[in-house]
Amino acid sequence: MKQGILYGVGLGPGDQELMTLKAARIVSAAKLIAYPADENGASFARRIAAAQISPGAEEMPVPIPMRVERDPARRAYDKGAEAIAARLEKGEDVVFLCAGDPLFYASFMYLLARLGSRFEVEIVPGVTSLTAVAARLARPLAARSDVLKVLPATLPEARLREELKTAQAAAIIKVGRHFDKVRAILDDLDLTARAAIVTDASLGDERAGPLSEVPAGARPYFSTILIYAGAEQW
Repeated sequence: MKQGILYGVGLGPGDQELMTLKAARIVSAAKLIAYPADENGASFARRIAAAQISPGAEEMPVPIPMRVERDPARRAYDKGAEAIAARLEKGEDVVFLCAGDPLFYASFMYLLARLGSRFEVEIVPGVTSLTAVAARLARPLAARSDVLKVLPATLPEARLREELKTAQAAAIIKVGRHFDKVRAILDDLDLTARAAIVTDASLGDERAGPLSEVPAGARPYFSTILIYAGAEQW
């Protein structure tokens, strides 16, 4: 029996109009759709693609525990990969929805590691939150021979500080509960004046502006911070 194809489909940062034509076509035609979900079943990826999902499509949520410990998530990906593999072995195609791009800090890469050697995989790239944030701020990520650093805010404080000291351009992602740590480091390195922040990029409640204007005590959660040494001000 011919095996099914696993599609990793990037949906963009949240705005449905930033989904590519190819992504919309594949999702609309899909008979079986899988997606990452939280432990309550809510899924940001599914919310982005909702208008494209056929009423007759079967849905397969893959619950991923949002915890600091890695073992619960590993077990969840193992279980999700097994469920997807069972359908692929029957010759059914599976479309896995990914917010942003499937291979940029996304859940799909963990499924790819488990299934990529066994099944045919097609990956549809998507607009990343990084480029959406730069577009919203109308400022470059980097230019000419600049080196752009993409730095997860989850890095230890000392490592994040050292990386920022030598950054010509930087994007700090996964800010979330690490906002206070990041802001303190940027203040200490005298980088706050060059930093801009976007929260909930491309969504209806999107907010953008200089980091210096974020009120003390505020902790914007779904945020990305851009720093560009080539710009005197944003």
